[in-house]
Amino acid sequence: MNEIGSDFKNTRSSSSISIEEASTDTLIPVEALEQIESGSIGSFKDIFKLKEYLQTYAKYLGLDPNKVIDDFNEYMFEYTSKIPLDTLEKKIEEKNREEAIKDTDSIKIVSPYLEPKEKPEIMKYVIITIIIIILMAVTMIWAIKQVT
Repeated sequence: MNEIGSDFKNTRSSSSISIEEASTDTLIPVEALEQIESGSIGSFKDIFKLKEYLQTYAKYLGLDPNKVIDDFNEYMFEYTSKIPLDTLEKKIEEKNREEAIKDTDSIKIVSPYLEPKEKPEIMKYVIITIIIIILMAVTMIWAIKQVT
């Protein structure tokens, strides 16, 4: 990754572009560009966002974005293939435990006696029926007064 970073830095420097100017033009934060150029990608939590930054920055500097991404993928393969399988399994278990804890924290246990009760559908029909009866009574009273 140091090679990719130094390619970016050399190309930017030879083009007389400041890192702030590159940040403004590419909408990539200055800190991210500095980390890419120094080859310290460990601070990036989202590998896909990092790849997007690499591709955007490569296009901006006139480098071949496909080659940059291929070099990055090769670097990542080399880097990840050196991690012992036991370490990966432990990390996966830890992540699964953390997610399980988050899932149980978001579950609410609510008593059915404390929940607000919704009006049953029948209440709508009862209210409509009462309104109709009142209208009919008013109409009948009006008709009787008209006759007398």
